[in-house]
Amino acid sequence: MERVASFSSRLEHSFRALRHRNFQLFVGGQFISLIGTWMQTVALGWLVYRLTHSPLLLGLTGFLGQIPSLVVSPLAGVLADRWNRHRMVIATQVFSMVQATVLAILVLTHRITIGEILGLSLFIGLINAVDVPVRQSFLVEMVAGGEDLANAIALNSSNFNVARLVGPAIAGVLIGLVGEGMVFLVNALSYLGVIGALLAIRVPPRSRPAQPPGMVWTNMKEGIRYVTGFAPIRSVLLLLALVSVFGSPYAVLMPVFARDVLHGDAHTLGFLVGAGGIGALAGALYLAARTTVKGLGRIIVGAATAFGAGLCTFAMARNQWIAAALLVVIGFGIMVHMAATNTIIQTLVDPDKRGRVMSFYTVSFMGIAPLGSLTLGAIASHIGAPWTVFLGGTVCIAGALLFARRLPELRRQVHPIYVRLGLVSGATELEAPISVAPPAEPFQE
Repeated sequence: MERVASFSSRLEHSFRALRHRNFQLFVGGQFISLIGTWMQTVALGWLVYRLTHSPLLLGLTGFLGQIPSLVVSPLAGVLADRWNRHRMVIATQVFSMVQATVLAILVLTHRITIGEILGLSLFIGLINAVDVPVRQSFLVEMVAGGEDLANAIALNSSNFNVARLVGPAIAGVLIGLVGEGMVFLVNALSYLGVIGALLAIRVPPRSRPAQPPGMVWTNMKEGIRYVTGFAPIRSVLLLLALVSVFGSPYAVLMPVFARDVLHGDAHTLGFLVGAGGIGALAGALYLAARTTVKGLGRIIVGAATAFGAGLCTFAMARNQWIAAALLVVIGFGIMVHMAATNTIIQTLVDPDKRGRVMSFYTVSFMGIAPLGSLTLGAIASHIGAPWTVFLGGTVCIAGALLFARRLPELRRQVHPIYVRLGLVSGATELEAPISVAPPAEPFQE
């Protein structure tokens, strides 16, 4: 009975953020939309490769879909700290539905060209450049404070990855039966779920200091100084950026592996993407079950190393089942790394700078990733996708080891914040705290 009670308690703890009505609505609506988004991701990659047979154009499509985050996200972060985040998220979802609808019409009427695909990829990239930092900073409002924030981040990642399991599987079937156009149409309709849920959410007004329009650039520079001046946040963002540039482009090359390396079809592509989703879901649930942010620095090192090692071995796989098993490891590693980084940042950041700092998080995992997609796509055209992915995995491992060497120093820089606030013991004279944070120290062993 004690074991049953203990399991029940842990299960309840793992889903504690769902006690908030707003977060329940958000998760439910987003789940429907995310299934459609993953369906479109798989179908778009397959469509581009079917039309062009070009790894370079696959890389270019990924590049245009993410490069706007490099330029637009910092501005979106400033606006997220100044404007109503709830309304901003609703607007981004409406524009995303428009993009999916146009794509569906063009494909179903057989008028789609590679130029139009690239243009629509750029358009959704602009939307996502605004949506991601605003949505990430909006999470804290949906759970009414910071107590359940880490759990909400983990559950939001779980939601993303459950959809990642379902969406590609459906897309693989639909592409074979009715073509890519119907997949894009289903994605357009799926946005109705998240828009309806967002309209039903009620959040209390957030106090925002009135600032003249000319302060936007000043606010952005303040955010840059804050991020670059605090080594713990700067270091986790740099590692995430390195992994995004050299590791994440493996996903862009997945149609090449499915068709040319593993000699499969659209079903194979959906199967491989779904396998990565299983690992990512396991990683998100692992973080959701944790009761503290303590030790997340060490976890980031292990996750980035596992991700890099998984890429190196996946690059050498020539069997679909072995490749899928390795993608489980890859999915677990990248999800734990990204979600743990997100949690550390949101734990340490000053509340009035949350939107701006989360915009740099977006730049780190989305904004500069297209540089990797384009570069590695070009490299793959010369040395092949397997050796390109192997090279990326090697760089990820090297970055994780360098970050591990810095952990003791990062721990020393975070610790004074907690001592000054009286949350942990300490006897030395300390600098003024950079942020107000909960008692657990993410870089503590």
